[in-house]
Amino acid sequence: MASKQYAAAGGVVIDAGRMLVLDRPLRREVRLPKGHIDPGETAAQAALRETTEESGYADLEILEDLGSQVVKFNFQGDDFIRTERYFLMRLASPRVIARNRKDEAQFIPLWLPLMEAVQRLTFEAEQQFARRAIAALEQRCRHETESVSGA
Repeated sequence: MASKQYAAAGGVVIDAGRMLVLDRPLRREVRLPKGHIDPGETAAQAALRETTEESGYADLEILEDLGSQVVKFNFQGDDFIRTERYFLMRLASPRVIARNRKDEAQFIPLWLPLMEAVQRLTFEAEQQFARRAIAALEQRCRHETESVSGA
């Protein structure tokens, strides 16, 4: 049987030294927000849409593209090949919108300290993106500090 292939995009949202993760108690998972890229949608648009839909946070800003990787997995007897692309995001404001019932039932948004968030993520692939986001943010902060100090 052929593997099912699709592309997904998501966000690693960091704000005030905390990372947004989604607790999925019914699956006993802690995940980063992400989902399918719809036809005609860019990866960045999908990442913003999916992160908002799953978390409720509506004013997100992409800071950086964290790249992509291919993940292979089996779910309910089917083999999948998913190309995942993540973006480092920040909250432009704390505005929250109502989520649909399905997302509200599936996802409990949690803000965790950065390293705790990385450790709590269920899957190694998402842990890697979370670490990449932290490194990218640290690099941005160093660059901003150097620019301000004239170094």
